[in-house]
Amino acid sequence: MSRTALRLATVAGLTVALNLGAQAAWAQTTSAQTPGTNTPAPAPRTPAGAQERAAYDRMDPLSRSAFWAGQQEINPADAEAGVKLAQALLDMGANDQAVQAAERLLVLQPDNVEALMMLGRGHIARGQAFYGVAALEKARALAPNDWRPLSLLGVAYQQVRRTDDARAAWNEGLRLSPDNPAILTNAAMALAASGDAGSAEVLLRRAASRPDATLKTRLNLAMVLGLQGKTAEAEQILRRDLPPEAADRNLQWFAARMAAASPTTGAGAEAARTWSSLQ
Repeated sequence: MSRTALRLATVAGLTVALNLGAQAAWAQTTSAQTPGTNTPAPAPRTPAGAQERAAYDRMDPLSRSAFWAGQQEINPADAEAGVKLAQALLDMGANDQAVQAAERLLVLQPDNVEALMMLGRGHIARGQAFYGVAALEKARALAPNDWRPLSLLGVAYQQVRRTDDARAAWNEGLRLSPDNPAILTNAAMALAASGDAGSAEVLLRRAASRPDATLKTRLNLAMVLGLQGKTAEAEQILRRDLPPEAADRNLQWFAARMAAASPTTGAGAEAARTWSSLQ
């Protein structure tokens, strides 16, 4: 065979090989993209079961936020995921993101009472309670026998200086749930912020005496007692509920506030600033 014929045969062979290779690659691509072929499609993600969800509920806020964000990504209409994501973000202090998480769920489920309350909580935590009032009022209308929207609504009203409305909301909440420690605590701290420490103490004692009273209620009682100069009783509460270093810091803070409120330093103005800071 001549050299020219050999070169032509070689080129022809390479062309055939290249064509066969291209056909094989095309076949593989088509097989991967066509349903019913042997190449399996990625398995769809499925929501976590009840046991796994319960386990994550016991974890720290960062872990909970990551988990519930993933669950909401799988199913944006997952009400539990949306609400618990917002709660985890609030626990982390990510208040703006908590509001956004609640809003995303409410786009799909505008009458979800838990999401409405979470939206209200988020705006209260941001110091922008005005923007949460409408959501909490809607939650109250949708769940007229639930004390929780009323408790939150009282806080929102108090933050926007609608004092009478706040008192009415808390009274209605207490009618539904007598001596509820959460409502009593909210009402008491509103009184404390207005300078009425005596009335705040009465309500906080009622709240703290309940078996379902929280650490927050007991610490608020200690704070109100300490700011009235009843430091011995405040110290007893703090020593029971806080590590020694934290209790010491609180007692030092009480001492500093009392010194600042002495007659020679302008007690009235200092007390007003102190009580306002409780909000």
